[in-house]
Amino acid sequence: MSATTTTTVTQNAPSADTILRLFPDIDTSSAELDGHDEEQIRLMDEVCIVLDNNDKPIGTASKKLCHLMTNIDKGLLHRAFSVFLFNDQNQLLLQQRASEKITFPDMWTNTCCSHPLGVPGETGSNLPESIEGVKRAAQRKLGHELGIKKEQVPIENFHFLTRIHYKAPSDGKWGEHEIDYILFIKANVDLDVNPNEVRDVKYVTPDGLKSLFADPSLVFTPWFKLICQSMLFEWWEHLDSDLEKYANEQEIRRM
Repeated sequence: MSATTTTTVTQNAPSADTILRLFPDIDTSSAELDGHDEEQIRLMDEVCIVLDNNDKPIGTASKKLCHLMTNIDKGLLHRAFSVFLFNDQNQLLLQQRASEKITFPDMWTNTCCSHPLGVPGETGSNLPESIEGVKRAAQRKLGHELGIKKEQVPIENFHFLTRIHYKAPSDGKWGEHEIDYILFIKANVDLDVNPNEVRDVKYVTPDGLKSLFADPSLVFTPWFKLICQSMLFEWWEHLDSDLEKYANEQEIRRM
């Protein structure tokens, strides 16, 4: 496990060294990973896109560096996405994160939550390019986590709604500080769940989801709760009618 930032970036993207200049006190230790699942440790080397508060890329850093609360508290912010996938009955696919996950293990959340990487095809310095990048990343991660084939979730079928800027701790060591792109897609898919990523899945109706939230034995990710408490049920209600009126929101929602 590397203790420094990773430097796989697109040709014109800011370099990883930029992060060390902007955040000279960044925590690059690896001790926090001791005892965690080997595959999840490996994934902590993935390259996240580091942002300013207006979603402009300012560099790249490893997933590990971006998710340490010590670095989040210094202002480190990265780009993410949240996919909400609905079947032809307008039921939303939820996943329960695997126990092996380093951040937010065993919590229920939306279909897929992850990050575009600092690699060709997933970056973007303006909003249209960034939207295309997160759609490609979403397609990739739906395959990795849930075994969904690309042809079942074509890029053109994803609907970008808005961006949410939020910060949330996972435990004393780890957390999230993201500008999160919200993507809707309606598709009937075949699942081949990766047990290292996903513990359980279920489809829910709006009333079914509200019942789950009322169950004190269940725990949900903070970003999913934020989205549900703000606009999810209104968006869901318009899934087949005029969803486009909610799409392509230009302003970032600060939460």
